[in-house]
Amino acid sequence: MKIVLDYLKDKLFVGGITMLIFYQIIMITIYMAGYSAIPRNVTELSVAIVSEDTEYGAEFAEKIKEQLPFKVKSELTLDQAKEELDQHDLSMVVHIPADFTSHLSKLEEQVQLNFYINNATAQSVSGTMQTVANQITSQISQQLKVENMQGILQGMQVPEEQAISLAEGAVNKVKTNIIQSNVPPAGMHNAMAPMFLTIVSYVGAMIFSMMAVGTLNKLKSKHGKWKAFFTLQGLMVGLSLIGPLVGLGIYFSIQGGYGFDVFFSMWLSHALEMFVAIQVTSVITMLLGQAGMLINMPYLLIQVIGTGAIMPQEMMSGFFKFFSSFSVMHYSVETDYSLLFGGGNIAESISMMGVIGAVALLINMVIHKLKAVTDSKKAKIEEKSAA
Repeated sequence: MKIVLDYLKDKLFVGGITMLIFYQIIMITIYMAGYSAIPRNVTELSVAIVSEDTEYGAEFAEKIKEQLPFKVKSELTLDQAKEELDQHDLSMVVHIPADFTSHLSKLEEQVQLNFYINNATAQSVSGTMQTVANQITSQISQQLKVENMQGILQGMQVPEEQAISLAEGAVNKVKTNIIQSNVPPAGMHNAMAPMFLTIVSYVGAMIFSMMAVGTLNKLKSKHGKWKAFFTLQGLMVGLSLIGPLVGLGIYFSIQGGYGFDVFFSMWLSHALEMFVAIQVTSVITMLLGQAGMLINMPYLLIQVIGTGAIMPQEMMSGFFKFFSSFSVMHYSVETDYSLLFGGGNIAESISMMGVIGAVALLINMVIHKLKAVTDSKKAKIEEKSAA
């Protein structure tokens, strides 16, 4: 019994029990709150409907616009819509060709609807949009009933007997043509690679920052506060360049299929991510020491939801969307999508990581300066007391 009490009196052991319980609470709470947005917030996604047919196609576009549970843009040209899709501003483009109505009047031809989907995006979106594309086609088949088609065709001055014949076959005339862009290589591990590669870099950076700040506090009195600080920053740069090579090396050696240029770009991107992640997590560690893990861990989990790998920012609740907007993990995942699969805006995501890192470094410098002043005051008070 005494040995049990000795364990329970040990601060390190009690701390372990605390983390065991704390981790369950924060992880379940944060993930339940974050992912409950699927499919509740699917209405926040944006879809473009581009109709190049001025007859029945235009009429049908309006009907679909009323029925779709998304934010619908109908003022874009096909090229504009495809560009916004590539930049992740749209989740899908529905294209009604200019010959939509003319094909309806030809018994031997099918009507083709084009659905453009960007696969280099959140997993929930690409899957949802493919399902929606098939549903839209099904809706068309229901709307093109014999009575409506007969009236449409007669309005086009098609003879009544021919209109009836054409209308009877109209339900089976619709063909779904899904055009996918930026498609990841086969395998779920490839689709999720941006998220996993980002998480391992961030978690490693978080653990390292806790240990590095502890070492900094030990050495600043020996070598001087700023010499110790800037030497540590130099070591962080070097480690950030070396660290990502391990994870990336494993992924690219197993997957293959990519050129050295992609590997090199991914290396530099994750080197930046790791350095920024060290700076971000160091802010709390410099303020609270090892107890900073109680904040850094929840912030990590919040960022995992905010990466956009599972659901896009549009679907996130306000809380997660706010943190996602300045999350290094979010911009790292966006960069990976662009480098590995295409699309996106690499310059913007890289720039945002740089800005976040610069701000975090500046904050760390301020904290380091203020803590050094406080430490020196304490030392003077202790010297006076001893005298």
